[in-house]
Amino acid sequence: MPESPVEQLLSQRLGTHIARLRVERHLSQEALAQRVGISTNHLQLLESGLSDRTKRSPANPRLSTLVALSDALDVPLTELLAESSK
Repeated sequence: MPESPVEQLLSQRLGTHIARLRVERHLSQEALAQRVGISTNHLQLLESGLSDRTKRSPANPRLSTLVALSDALDVPLTELLAESSK
């Protein structure tokens, strides 16, 4: 089933927000990925709003990944998600 434009937009916004928070905290992608327990490639995909570069499908991170990201970036999960929906 094709992804909706809304799903693609939200994935991109979430990725942009994660990248912005990472940069504000002076963390490299490698450092954040290590703190979260995911690969650097996975983090790069999330920050680009994708789950697959070839298929260009939008990111759809697990709740456990989002919780780990919010902990590592020291922001409430609700803030991490709310910023991506603006």
